[in-house]
Amino acid sequence: MNKYLLSIKLILILCLSLQAQTSDIQIKVLTEAENEPLLGATVYFEALEKGAVTDFDGIATFTEIPDGQHQIIISFLGFETFETTIQIPSNTALIFKLKEGGNQLDAVVLQSSRSTRTVRKIPTRIEFIGAEELGEKAIMNPTNISMVLRESTGIQMQQTSLSSGSTNIRIQGLDGRYTQLLRDGFPLYGGFSSGLSILQIPPLDLQQFEIIKGSSSTLYGGGAIAGLINMVSKTPDFEPALDIMLTQTQALGSTANVFYSKRNEKFGFSLYGSGHYQKAYDPEDDGFSNLPKTTSISFNPKLFYYPSENTTVWFGLNGTYDDRIGGDINKIENGEDGIHQYTEENNSKRLSSQLVYQTQLDSTSSLEFKNSVSFFDRNLTVPDFNFDGKQTNTFTEISYNTASENTDWIVGANLYTSNFDENDNAPLQRDQKDVTFGAFANNIYDISDNWILETGLRADYNTDFGFFPLPRISLLYKNNSGFSSRIGGGLGYKIPDIFTEEAEYINFENVLGINKSTVDAERSYGVNFDLNYQTRLSDEIGFSINQLFYVTAINDGLLLNSTDNGLFQFENAPDEIFSKGAETNIKFTYKDFRWFLNYALIDTKLNYLPGNPQKPLTAKHNAGSVLMYESEKWRIGYETFYTGKQFLSNGTETTDFVTMGLLVMRNFKLGSVFVNFENFTDRRQSRFSPLVLPPHDNPVFPEIYAPTDGFIFSVGLIIKPFGNEDHD
Repeated sequence: MNKYLLSIKLILILCLSLQAQTSDIQIKVLTEAENEPLLGATVYFEALEKGAVTDFDGIATFTEIPDGQHQIIISFLGFETFETTIQIPSNTALIFKLKEGGNQLDAVVLQSSRSTRTVRKIPTRIEFIGAEELGEKAIMNPTNISMVLRESTGIQMQQTSLSSGSTNIRIQGLDGRYTQLLRDGFPLYGGFSSGLSILQIPPLDLQQFEIIKGSSSTLYGGGAIAGLINMVSKTPDFEPALDIMLTQTQALGSTANVFYSKRNEKFGFSLYGSGHYQKAYDPEDDGFSNLPKTTSISFNPKLFYYPSENTTVWFGLNGTYDDRIGGDINKIENGEDGIHQYTEENNSKRLSSQLVYQTQLDSTSSLEFKNSVSFFDRNLTVPDFNFDGKQTNTFTEISYNTASENTDWIVGANLYTSNFDENDNAPLQRDQKDVTFGAFANNIYDISDNWILETGLRADYNTDFGFFPLPRISLLYKNNSGFSSRIGGGLGYKIPDIFTEEAEYINFENVLGINKSTVDAERSYGVNFDLNYQTRLSDEIGFSINQLFYVTAINDGLLLNSTDNGLFQFENAPDEIFSKGAETNIKFTYKDFRWFLNYALIDTKLNYLPGNPQKPLTAKHNAGSVLMYESEKWRIGYETFYTGKQFLSNGTETTDFVTMGLLVMRNFKLGSVFVNFENFTDRRQSRFSPLVLPPHDNPVFPEIYAPTDGFIFSVGLIIKPFGNEDHD
C-alpha cells in the first residue's frame, strides 16, 4: 500500500513540476508592407493578463510564461489588430506582421506631435531615437545626453567654456537659444541654466527622443525656431524594471545610475537616481583642466495613479545638485598660490515639478491638463567677478484632442511665466520677468490614402513684446512602395534675454540687461522639404534613405555689442541670419548588422555683416558612419565622424578632423559588461591650436571648435535583474 501511495505522490509531484514549467520568450512584430520592426506595438496574453510593448527592434520580451498554448493579441495604432494562438515553448521564432488600416484611437504615439497617429502618417517630419540607440549612447556617456545629440545628423554640440564644460546645442547651424528642450512635453531647461542644461540631463531614465527640426512654435510656443527636442521618460509597467549602471573612465570619472519602476492596477511609481564624480583632468599637462572637477547628483521620483482604464494622473520631481570647478589644476588641488589664481566655479541647484492629468473622454476624444514649476539657482565665480541669481519658470496648459476617420484636431491654451532674479549685491541688476499667454489649434486631415495635410495656428501674447501669430502648414505624400515626401513651414519667435552664447563666453561680466523699450523680439520663418524611401533589397538586406533640404531665416537677431564705457549691450541685428542646407541619412541592415551613413551641409550666413560671412564655429560639411553588430550575446559598434573646417570670430579658418569610437558589450542573464573607446585617435583641439593663452594668472581662452578632452576609455557594468534571458 505504501508503495502505491509513494507512486501516486511521485506522479503528482511530476505533474505539478510539469505544470509549473515556464519559459522566457521574445515576440517580434514587423510591418507587413515594409517588413520593418514596429516600435511601440502592444503584445498581450489575454488569459495571463500580461502585456509588453515592443522596443526599437520590434521585440516584446516576456518572462515566466507557462508552457502550453496561449491566445495573444497584438495591436498598434494605425494597424489592424492581430489575434493568434502560440505554443510555448516554440520550435520556431515568434515573428508576426501587422497590416496597416486600423483606426484605433486609444493611445498617443508621439508626444512631440501630440497625435494619435504613427510617424508614417504625420506630415510634420519627426526624427526618432529609440530605447536601443539611447542605451548605446548611455554607455558611451552615462553622465548626460550630449552623446545622443552630438551624433544626430545636423546637430552640433558647441562647448562654450573650457573650464566648466558648458555646452549648447545647435540645430542646423543656429544658436542653442533657438532650440527648445522639453522633457515629457514640459519646457524645463534653457534660460539661466543655458549651457549647463545639457550637462545635467542623464539618459538612463529616458525611453526615447523626438526631434523636430525647423519652426515648431505652433504646438510649443516661442523658442522653437531651429527646432525642438522632446525627451520622453520611462513609465512603469506591470513587470518590475530595475537598471543599475556603473561606469569608470581612465580620466578618473565615476558614474552610478539606478532606475526602478513598478505598477499595479491603481498605482505605479518610478525612482531614478544618478551620481557622478569627475576629478580635474588635464591631458595636455599644460596646467589647466580640460574636464572640470565635478560632483553631480540627480534624483527623479514619479508617482502614477490610474483611477480608471481611461484616466492617468502622475506627479514627478526633478532635483539636481551640480558643483563643477575648472581652470588652474594647481589651484583646484592645492589652493591659490602665486600665479596659480584662475578658476571658474559653477554651483547650481535645480528643482522642478510636473503634474499631468490625462483622460479619454470617449473612443475618439481626450483631455489633458499639465503644470510644471521649475526653479534654478546658479552661482558662477571667476577671479574678481561673481554672477549669482535664481530663475523660476512656470508652465500650465490644457488641451483637447479629437479624431475621426479622416481628421485629427488638437486645441488648447497655455500660460508661461519666467522670472530671473539676480543677487541684490550685483553691480548690474539684470532682473527680468516675462509672461506669455497662448492659444493654439492644429489639424491633420487625410485628403486621400496618399495625401495628408497638417495645418496649425498659434496666437501668443507677451505682456512686454506684444502679439505673435504663428501659422504652420505641412503636406505629406506616401505610397505603398516605400516612398514618402514631406514639405512644411512656419513662423517662430524668441523673447530676448541675456542668456546667449556670446554672454556666456564672457561669463556675463559687464553685460547690461535687456532694454525692453529698444530691443525687439526675434522672429523667424522656415521651410523643410524631405524625401524618404525604404525597401528590402533582398530577404535579408534592408535599405532606407532620407534626404532633407531646409531654409531658416531669423529677423531682428539678438546681438551683443560693446559700448564706449567698456560694457556690453544687446541690440537687434539690422539684417537676417540665414541658414540653409541639406541632410542625408542612409541605413543598411543585414541580419545582425546595421550600417548608418550621414552627411550634413550647413550654410549659415550672417547677412548683417559685410560680405555675409559664414557663422563662426559652424562647420559647413559634416559626415558620419556607424556600423553596429547586435546579437543576443554581443553588441559591437564602430563610429567615424568627420567635422569640416570652421571659422573663428576673428576670421581664422580652423582645420578639419576625424574622430572614431569603438564600443564592445557582452550580454548575460542578469545584465551586461562593456568597454568603450571614445575618440580613440585622440583628436583634440590642443593638437591644432592652443586651448589656453598666457598670462597664467589671468589666462585667455580661445574659442572651442574641436574636442577638448581627447581619448576617453571607459568600462562599465549594467545590472538588470528582471526580464532577461540567459545569453551564456
